[in-house]
Amino acid sequence: MIHLLLAVIYLSFISLGLPDSLLGAAWPKMYLEFGVPVSFAGIISMIISMGTIISSLQSDRLTKKLGTGKVTAISVGITAAALFGFSISGSFWMLCLWAIPYGLGAGSVDASLNNYVALHYAGRHMSWLHCMWGVGTSLGPYIMEYALTGGQNWNMGYRYISYLQIILTAVLLCSLPLWKKAGGLAALFFIGITAGRALSGFITMKLSDPQMIRMGQIIILAGILFMLLPFGFGSQAGLLMVGLGCAPIYPCIIHSTPDHFGADKSQAVIGVQMASAYMGSLLMPPVFGLLAQNISASLFPVFLLLLLILMVFMHEKLLKKTA
Repeated sequence: MIHLLLAVIYLSFISLGLPDSLLGAAWPKMYLEFGVPVSFAGIISMIISMGTIISSLQSDRLTKKLGTGKVTAISVGITAAALFGFSISGSFWMLCLWAIPYGLGAGSVDASLNNYVALHYAGRHMSWLHCMWGVGTSLGPYIMEYALTGGQNWNMGYRYISYLQIILTAVLLCSLPLWKKAGGLAALFFIGITAGRALSGFITMKLSDPQMIRMGQIIILAGILFMLLPFGFGSQAGLLMVGLGCAPIYPCIIHSTPDHFGADKSQAVIGVQMASAYMGSLLMPPVFGLLAQNISASLFPVFLLLLLILMVFMHEKLLKKTA
């Protein structure tokens, strides 16, 4: 679990760097559009820096009250909102207004994460994490350049970064249990399924229900294989992936019911599906508990694999019968 949390912190440091170099890359277009002197970039930078200073000085109070995880998630969320605000700004004074949360979102998270890493990780991670900040500052201008050379304007460059920050905010919210000491491995599964369902809503715009279910099954298989690896983080990564894989399956099975059985029968079938899901929740834990007690708990990946094979077989059979 400690490795997964470290990966989240690495992502957070990349996100810290992403907005820092955007203004310099976009300003040659922005000041012409707003009809202001080129030197006015200094005003925006000053406002951002003042916000960063204020939030940095408040980081100790906020971290003690909320914890590092919540401070990080809230700060990245504020930054995402500020970046989106930049993307919809139609005047210079609006940029100045959005620059306030832009700066406030950076200071607390920077100080809080640095302290957390200093307390809980080896010194090498501090250097690598600040390297990740450099990765973020390097990527920012490339994303802005992509928008500008792709027939779009600077607004979309800021918007792309805001979308990335929104996704990271969701990841951070799902990872909150990881920031607490003695967090259970079971939390990883629920983090995976929560994040997976958030993403699935977007993916369903491109894939059908059967495709979503098959994609989930493949991810579950990958998670089970990870759990069989002889590395310490294999079970952690595997549980997270199993959660991600399970995320689209149940909602897509329910959503496809009218197509498979007809709208006139869907209510009754969905009732049976709901009851069956709860039946699985009722029976599977004690069944595996007996296996673990009498044979070995290491059979858990095999147990999951057998259930996955059964699920794949039944789903494919359903598709053939209702084709």
